[in-house]
Amino acid sequence: MILSVCPNPSIDTYAWLDSLNPRHANRISWLKEYPGGKATHIAMALRELNQPTALMGNWAGSSGMWIKRECNLKGIRTCGIEIQGQNRKCYTFRSNDPKFNNTELLEPGPEFTPEYWERFKQEYTHEISKHELICISGSWPKGAPENAYGELIEIANKLGRKVIVDCSGKQLEQCLQQSFFGIHLNEDEAISLFNTNAIETIISKLSPRVKLIAITKGKEGLWLYYKGQLLHANANITNVISTVGAGDCLTAGIAYAVHNNLSPDMIAKYGVACGAANCLNEDLGILKRKDVENLLPKTNVQPINVNDYAE
Repeated sequence: MILSVCPNPSIDTYAWLDSLNPRHANRISWLKEYPGGKATHIAMALRELNQPTALMGNWAGSSGMWIKRECNLKGIRTCGIEIQGQNRKCYTFRSNDPKFNNTELLEPGPEFTPEYWERFKQEYTHEISKHELICISGSWPKGAPENAYGELIEIANKLGRKVIVDCSGKQLEQCLQQSFFGIHLNEDEAISLFNTNAIETIISKLSPRVKLIAITKGKEGLWLYYKGQLLHANANITNVISTVGAGDCLTAGIAYAVHNNLSPDMIAKYGVACGAANCLNEDLGILKRKDVENLLPKTNVQPINVNDYAE
């Protein structure tokens, strides 16, 4: 079973507006809500692929109860700790007016305390003993330690568990102080870390500490470095509906293939196919297995010379 760790769950909300007029009342015509947070998207994608998975989070108030209930209905076991406040809502405004279509509005979410952090680590240590692979993805609530990712990686390393991370900012900088199994970086995150988007440079800096490196550059696709191989994978799709959650679904595809002991080229294929499948749906951060199955044979994977890269 794969464990997805979502430190900061959310209710992702599509809100439809005809227009947005400053200093006037603006009426939302329709709302649609989804369980959210990066690792929540990973867990939902894994479940759609028929991969048993659990979702661990910090659950706050009625919002947290709603997220857990919706995930449970999809067959995802939830665990973690309950904290005060409310899990955040993240609004994506949709409109025919291009000036604010796809504008996002993010709530701050609950406050985190040192007591919550100690409880979360205890629960995490207990939970990961049941799982071989852990995906930790997304932000933390305000008040969490800046090295939270690093501490969770350290616990997993002591228990011999593989961890794949997808994060940014200080959490990303801190977790790279130690070795772990896998990482997913998008182009912006790579530039913020290394002041370059050159694949060769990124791999040479990460490979001494990280075994599996996934770097995405939007439409240009995925570069996957694993077991001494560098692969470039892409799938051409023309009917893109929504890219929200595509990176999370790509991470899910990689985790699925790794957990099922597939070859590096199949890991790259599953990552790209899952990321692309997400883009074919209006629903936020959700893929459909039939789309993944259709995209797998259409995904192009090419090897790239890695003689100059560190192992």
